[in-house]
Amino acid sequence: MSMSLLLNTQEISKSFGSRSLFENLSLSLFTGNRVGLIGPNGVGKSTLLKILAGLEAPDSGTMALKRDLKIGYVAQSQDFPDSPPLSLIQEQTSSNHLAEMWLSKLGFQGEERSAAELSGGWKKRLAIALELAKEPDLLLLDEPTNHLDLEAVVWLENFLLREVPTFILVSHDRVFLQKMTNRTVEINRTYPEGIFSIDGNFEHFTQKKREFLEGQLQKERSVATKVRKETEWLRQTPKARTSKSQARIDQASEIFSEHSDLKERNAEVQAKIEFVSSQKKTRKLLVAKNLAFEPLFRNLDITLSPGTRLGLVGSNGCGKTTLLRLLAQELEPSQGTIKQADSLKIVYFDQHRAKLPLDLTLREALSPNGDYVNFRGSPIHVNGWCKRFLFSPDLLGMPLKALSGGERARITIAHLMLQPADILLLDEPTNDLDIPTLETLEENLISFPGAVVLITHDRCLLERCCTKFLSIKEGKFFSQLKEWREEPRKTLPIPKKPAAPSSRKKSEGKKIEKKIDQAETHLASLKEQLETDNVEKLQALCQEIAELEREIESHYEAWAAANEI
Repeated sequence: MSMSLLLNTQEISKSFGSRSLFENLSLSLFTGNRVGLIGPNGVGKSTLLKILAGLEAPDSGTMALKRDLKIGYVAQSQDFPDSPPLSLIQEQTSSNHLAEMWLSKLGFQGEERSAAELSGGWKKRLAIALELAKEPDLLLLDEPTNHLDLEAVVWLENFLLREVPTFILVSHDRVFLQKMTNRTVEINRTYPEGIFSIDGNFEHFTQKKREFLEGQLQKERSVATKVRKETEWLRQTPKARTSKSQARIDQASEIFSEHSDLKERNAEVQAKIEFVSSQKKTRKLLVAKNLAFEPLFRNLDITLSPGTRLGLVGSNGCGKTTLLRLLAQELEPSQGTIKQADSLKIVYFDQHRAKLPLDLTLREALSPNGDYVNFRGSPIHVNGWCKRFLFSPDLLGMPLKALSGGERARITIAHLMLQPADILLLDEPTNDLDIPTLETLEENLISFPGAVVLITHDRCLLERCCTKFLSIKEGKFFSQLKEWREEPRKTLPIPKKPAAPSSRKKSEGKKIEKKIDQAETHLASLKEQLETDNVEKLQALCQEIAELEREIESHYEAWAAANEI
């Protein structure tokens, strides 16, 4: 397939107040690009998407778009009015048929009364439907997997690969990036141009990034040798340097500048995450017997010991968060008992209640009791404490609303670290965290000597951290995530045929109906093959399914015309 240029940015920059997000970024996008946009928290990934969508303007630089280019944009979170989803989509397109088709493809029944009352996951689906109804050439998605369960994430993977040929998505979900993208773009000040773009899957990108950074580190060492030579020469007495040219002095200045730049870019900066354990030696920290919370689950037996790392799996609404609240003794079970070891210390991260007031300053959020925090029995000044989480002390007066979602997530983890724990109960702790911080979190959870119970849609974190998994729905334990046979891979519902008035049905319409039936039978057989971990096979299937669904769509339109609907 020939690739055509859709958009091109040249040296665009963006700042908020005195804070620079990115400078002189240049990026080209072509048809068929499935781009994963990554980078540390706070570098401006969401802002760049808004600039590409035309919702914000860069401070400097230029952006050129293909003529009549249509861009769809799905934000991180959605708020909808108290209106039926169908009516909201009908406002986006003049075709009722297209509105009903996209609602159906996204799993809606078409009878939902209020978009405002939808869950977070269904609001995400509606937001995607609203944008796709505009028939965009390019779809921009900002953290599309946040607040989705595993079932919904797998569904979203299949849907996007099938329906959307060209997109840019911001995500920190490494498995999602590996399956979805054929190009990765990272915004990071560690690169000379502030951006690094590699064609291929995410694993290929990480390899190329490693090679580039190793090369850049070797270059720093080479330039450091030159710096030592030039420094020695410059320290010589002026008399000894009289025969040397001014050009040598200018060259030395350039070498010093290059070394300083390389040294700054090569400085590896990661958040320092360390959960404090109370080092309790009890063999059994918590034992739950015959635990039930009707009507969600019943007959659960759970033992948490030092070193236990339990992942809770199941769709949204199956009771994962409820189980955490039972273990934290925030709720009473309808049946069963929970026995805790003496003086047990539990730290519970609640993805909803952990949110801090956005009018707080960074200083107030990180150190609410003064200029010092107590970590592991020692006082740490707020200036040093903020640096552990990659904040400059210059930002301590900044309100939280000016920080990115990932930066606010790091503050929440900072709060957890101040509490000694025997058991960590973590409900979606990874939302908005960048990949380096995720990897640091993983390492710390793996080495944490107490027990961990984890809810997350991040499959990479689940697989690397957890030693066993509990399916709430079945009440069964699994030693590996892939053994969880109930991991759903939902296919899209087939759009219902509109009812045709029998009195006006024509022979041509009957022929088209037969074609629709044959195509839908073939479509169903293809969708049954989607439960595969072979990415190439999955992408081929998705492409074939997309073509077939477009064919079915044209049949429906022909059928509607034949029946004068």
